[in-house]
Amino acid sequence: MRYRTIGTGEHAVEVSTLCLGTMYFGTRTEEATAVAILDRFVEAGGTFVDTANNYNAWVGGNGRDSEDVLGRWLAARGLAGTVRVATKCGAAARDTSRPLAPDNFQGLAPDTIKREAHESLRHLGVDRLDVLYGHVDDRDTPLAETVGAFGELVADGVVGSAGISNVATWRLVEGRDLATRAGTAPWTVVQQRGGYVYPRALPPRTDWVTGDLLDYAASAGVDGRPRLAVVAYSPLHQGAMSRPDKPLYAGADHSGSRERVRVLHEVAAAVGATPNQVVLAWMLGGDVPLVPVIGPSSVAQLDELLAAADLDLDPALRARLDAA
Repeated sequence: MRYRTIGTGEHAVEVSTLCLGTMYFGTRTEEATAVAILDRFVEAGGTFVDTANNYNAWVGGNGRDSEDVLGRWLAARGLAGTVRVATKCGAAARDTSRPLAPDNFQGLAPDTIKREAHESLRHLGVDRLDVLYGHVDDRDTPLAETVGAFGELVADGVVGSAGISNVATWRLVEGRDLATRAGTAPWTVVQQRGGYVYPRALPPRTDWVTGDLLDYAASAGVDGRPRLAVVAYSPLHQGAMSRPDKPLYAGADHSGSRERVRVLHEVAAAVGATPNQVVLAWMLGGDVPLVPVIGPSSVAQLDELLAAADLDLDPALRARLDAA
């Protein structure tokens, strides 16, 4: 396993370059299997796990099922404070009697952020959230209020690094600038959907890793522009990178993506690796390295993905992937 630094200043921490997503832990992935995956991840050197306060609410869970599984596992293994945990707030149901949908999200008002952060501490059984993301940008709440609430949690030691997810690049930039001008901790981690394929240009989508976002991240890490780590979820499109029977989604199902997948399979054959491993290695080895969130449902799937952490692509093959 390899590692990189996220956060800035005294709040900077080292994390594994692969982040383990735990979305279905406690529901679709039963707890015994989840624990086996977590144990294997740590055994392989993994130190970064990802959850949220609304996961599984759409498949019969209570929303915090994966936080609870993680909390019990951290306590049983004595790993609180060693394994870095990222969770999210803002996209749980505001009205639990209604279906979870964007028009029923809690949003990112200051009181909501602070309340949900402390609830996550309780469910995870930890003293600090290493990363807390705003799960989905909330344009109905003044951005300065949202940013200020995250900054207060960092100042109080409740959160190590503040982050935002599913956000337009201009909103991310504006939020970070507001925090800097106010003298409070800015967002230093952003999590977007991303991988080797891209969505159609229209309609505009604000939840994907884009060239503009990567360009901005490359310019960070200097005075007045704190470091920014880019985390990418759903990098393997739920198996569609390796299985032709699985569809691309979220706007990515078009001829350009299908051509990239074809080239991906050719490169994987040339390398002697699986398409999934090549996708992750491509993401890890870019000019702006991404932190992929992997979501295995078995130890066997995890072992395949772990091999990508140490896979370096030949420059000529990488250029071929880039050009497709």
